[in-house]
Parts: sequence; C-alpha cells; structure tokens
Amino acid sequence: MNRGSAIVGMILCLLAGMGLARGVLRDHAHGGTHAAAGAIGGAVPASQASAKVPVDASDPSWGSPEAPVTVVLYSDYQCPYCTKVEPTMEALKQKYGPENLRVVWKHFPLPMHQQAVPAHVATQTVFELGGNDAFWKMHALTFANQRALTPENFAAWATQSGVDGAKFKAAFESNKAKAKVDADVASGSKAGVSGTPASFVNGIFLSGARPVDAFVEEIDKQLAEAKALILGGTPKGEVYTKLTEKNHSQKAKEKGPEKPKEDTTTVWRVPVLDTDPKKGAEHALVTIVEFSDYECPFCGKVEPAIKELMATYAGKLRVVWKDNPLPFHKRAFPAAYLAREAKAQKGDEAFWKAHELLFANNKALSDEDLAGYADKLGLDVAKAKEAISSQKFRGVIEECQAQASDFQAGGTPHFFINGRRLSGAQPAQAFKTLIDEELKKAEALLAKGVKAADMYAELTKDGKAPPPPETKDVGPPPDDAPWKGAKDAVVVIQEFSDFECPFCGRVNDTIKQILERYGKDVKVVWRHKALPFHANAPLAHQATVEAFVQKGNDGFWKMHDRLFAGQKDPGIKREQLEKYGEEIGLDVAKLKKALDGGTHKARVEADIAAADKVKISGTPGFAINGYFISGAQGYPAFRKVIELALKEAREKGGK
Repeated sequence: MNRGSAIVGMILCLLAGMGLARGVLRDHAHGGTHAAAGAIGGAVPASQASAKVPVDASDPSWGSPEAPVTVVLYSDYQCPYCTKVEPTMEALKQKYGPENLRVVWKHFPLPMHQQAVPAHVATQTVFELGGNDAFWKMHALTFANQRALTPENFAAWATQSGVDGAKFKAAFESNKAKAKVDADVASGSKAGVSGTPASFVNGIFLSGARPVDAFVEEIDKQLAEAKALILGGTPKGEVYTKLTEKNHSQKAKEKGPEKPKEDTTTVWRVPVLDTDPKKGAEHALVTIVEFSDYECPFCGKVEPAIKELMATYAGKLRVVWKDNPLPFHKRAFPAAYLAREAKAQKGDEAFWKAHELLFANNKALSDEDLAGYADKLGLDVAKAKEAISSQKFRGVIEECQAQASDFQAGGTPHFFINGRRLSGAQPAQAFKTLIDEELKKAEALLAKGVKAADMYAELTKDGKAPPPPETKDVGPPPDDAPWKGAKDAVVVIQEFSDFECPFCGRVNDTIKQILERYGKDVKVVWRHKALPFHANAPLAHQATVEAFVQKGNDGFWKMHDRLFAGQKDPGIKREQLEKYGEEIGLDVAKLKKALDGGTHKARVEADIAAADKVKISGTPGFAINGYFISGAQGYPAFRKVIELALKEAREKGGK
C-alpha cells in the first residue's frame, strides 16, 4: 500500500445479565474514568495479540481486557479531526461502562504533522512509566494543547500526569517509545488505516470522527453477539479475538477495511454568488466550485491540474473560488484577505494573480510578506494592509466556510463539478472524467434550448441541499440560570458545559465572537453538565452557583473564566475553588459552607437531568432556539444556525 498517497487522498488537511447491560456506569465503584481503567486492569489475554486488529499489554487502554466490546482507535495528536472524536469516546465510556466497553489507543502520526511523532513518543513514554492512569491524563493535556506540542510542554504535562520528571526526560530523550509508535503505524496500515481518526469496533471499521450514534449502533450489535458467545461457553477473554475474526471473515475479499468510495454521482446544489471570484467562460457548460486554503500544502499541489483543465476546456469551463481557511492554518485568513482586496481594487483578474502569488509563496505569509505581494501586484498597499488588519472580508469568507460546512466539504481542497463532489489534490484525469460526463449532459440540454447562461442553475436545480441542523428541545432555561448578552434576545443559546472538560474551554472564544457579532440579538445561558468521569467537576459547578447567588451574573462569569483559565494549572480541586472565590471577591466562608453542605448540588443535577432527558451526552453542547450543535465547533457552524434561528424569529414577529 502506498500509505502516503492514501493519506493525502483521505486527510488533505482534511481535512465523540452476565455483565452486558447497557448504559451502566460504575464510577463510584471505580473512581471515575481514569481510575476505572486502573481499577479493573487485569492481564490482556495472549490470544488478543494475534487478533485481526491486535491488542496487547503495550497498548494504553480504558476498561476491562475482558469487556465484550473493544474500540481500537488509531489517532494523531496533531490532527484537528482527531480532537472531534474524543468527546465521542468519553460519551461511549459513560454510556457503557468499563465492564462492557474497552477503548484501546493506537498511535498513528501522519507524515505531514511534524510535531505528531514527538507527541506520540511522549504519551507512550508516560504510559510506560506511569500506566493507564498517567497516560490518559497526558493524553488529555496533549489534545487540549494541540498547537503547543513542544518537548518543554511534554515534560511539564508528564509531571502533571504523575510521572517523575527526571525519569520522563531520560526516557523521552532515549526515544525508546518510538518503536511502539512505529509498530502501531505498521499494524494500522496492515489493517487498512490510511487517515485519522480510524476506529475498529470488534474489528468493524469506522472511518473518521463519526457521531456517537454510529458507534452505538455497532456496539449494541456486538454486545448481543458477545452475549451469545459467552452463553455458549466462550471465555470472556476470548470474545474479542473471535468476534474480530468473524467480522474480518465477513469481508473475505478484503485485506483490511476498504476505504469508502467517494460519492461522485450525487449532485449538490452549491450556490455561486456574485462575491465569489471566477475565471473561465462566463457562460460555461461546466462549473467547478473549489473550497480551498492558501496555507494548505495540498491545495497548492492541485493548481497545475486546474491550469491544465482551463486550457483543455477553454470556453466551456468556469472555476469558482470559495475560501475555506482551516482553523489550524494561522496565516490562511490574512492571505485570503489580501486576495479579496485585490479583487476589490482591480477585479477578478487581479484576484487570480494574487491567488497564484500566494500559492507560490504559501510558506511566507507574514504581514510583511503580504504587504510585499500587494506592492508587487500594483495594489494600494495602505488599503491592502488595512483590509488585512481590519479583517475587512471576514464576513464574506465566513459565509464560504458556512457553505463548506453545509455541503460537508470539511477538508481542503474540495471541489464540486456541476455539483458533483471530488475531494483532494486529484490529478487532472480525475477531473476530466467528470467534466466529460457533464459536458455531454450540458450539450444535450443546449440542444433542447437551455441557454448556456442558465446551464449551472439548470443542472443543479434538483441537487441535494444541505441537511437541516439537528434539533433538541430542552425547553426554556431556568429563571436562575446565569446569562450574558441581550436580556430579551430573540435567539437564546443554552450552553451545556463542564468545567473539567478540555474541549469546553476551546469554545469560549467562539462565544465571545458570537456576542460581538450579534449584539442585541443573542443571549447565552449557562447550563451545568458535569460529566461523571470528571472527579472535580461537580464541586466546581456548585462553586459557580454560589458565585451566582452571591454576585449574580458578574460573579458567575468571573468564576467561570477563572475555572477555565486554571483548568490544567493549578487545577480545579476543592482548595483551588476557595482561592478562586477569594480572588473574585466572594464571601469565602459562605462558599465553604455551600460546598461542604452540598447546598447547590440539586441545582447542578437539575441541569444534568435536563440534558440527559434530550440525550445530550457529551460536552460542550448548545441548544439554540430548538436547534442543536454538538462539540466545540467553530464560529461558522454557529453562524449558520443563529442566522436560521434569527430568520425564523423575525418571521414570527420577533425583533
């Protein structure tokens, strides 16, 4: 297998009785998620090392080695999509418990992620020194600080995870753990893994950051099959090996899980807007809509293919550009601003000159570099610099990002050829196959009298529209819930969150951005959702209720900010809660009394019950006027739902 090309195609920056009852958590018995793994422990049966997806004692894991269902997760600490599957794994642990479910971690650093290998070596080193409990702590810290993967931080996180600093330093520098990382990559490649995240449920392959329901469907089936095996006399420790063998044999013609074939037949109704830069025939028979990113190395690689297509199909082809700067490319937005300013100053021709210049220099996109490109392009440099610093075109670009989300164009580059999807830095021939098919359709319509100017609209008019947002009716927020924003706003965002969840803190900047953009139209309401495997979360949530009681919204949000700021260091244990309370001016005696007496426990649990009632299992989760967003998603995802909620509210006579 050419693993490198497979990764390029898939990731492209491309890019959560008998002991088998479901949903039973035993956190009190086993001391929470991390402690549960250590408490159950036990030796991994030798047969599992020879399973189709091998598991042995060198693998970090959570849950019992004799659990009837095992999820083996191949993942990458620097992959942005891998962070999205972490809340799903936590939700599954909560749902099934450690006797029913085991989660096994496998290292799969991708070649384009330069900091990934050291990060994987660091977490494996911590595992070898401190076991599962230390590993999962280090694991969480590594994902929570995905943009700060340095040896200095690895050492600090290892110490925070309970490992001796000197021993870690010596072991990490010896690079001994890399052998395990390499072995995981080899086993994953043999099993058919080409991108991350990739999961196996008792050997059944699930590609990407799939939603909880996709895992639940497979896990429930496997629980039933495991129960039948155990009732038939199979030792519990042999169930994993037998089921992975069975699930593998059902795909007898495969050497591993087949990469899902891309759907190039479905037509999507992707809009072409006046604000979109365009080149080629004005009344083209074929339109390519491209979602792309100036800092993405794969996006630049496809440029020669696009140039070849423009020459081959001159007069028949149009290319439409849509910006989709990925969040981990820090200079992609400024680069996009420059190209848009070139269009604003001198039209589409200037845009494409800027476009070509940016891709030719996509490793040099500093403010100084961009100013130099503006001068080279003959632009008004002062205006170009102002456009970049003021983020003049942010709204236009965010609309493109929202469209990318709507049409599931998560990775870059991503193309729609007369509405038909083609993802990745594909060779020219891959485009030509679809273009030739679309030309035949268009020419047939021309013969029937359809005008070339109307061709794109005609060919995509019955195309697939974006799926509607998920809905969850949590009802109105309680009167005593903390809030910020506009008191009488027509859009209410109820945020179910957990002060010990590393992903929950990530969305705070997005919430700030939402309030800045929507002003009087949006109100954000806090709802408590302390997850059972976060040992320090319940008291932390109770402390914020007391802050609200003492000092209202101002007190709550100050405590909220202080908890997230100190989440990792110095932490949110009981002694820190009192210090934070003192820092924000609370009556500490009253705070101590409330925490000691569990005064606000019922209030926190009421919010948790409200979330459980509508099956909000992970954090963060956002109920927005009846719609629902799961996870720490970016601003474009919120913007789309907020705009929809605003439109509906106004149609009903709202403000």
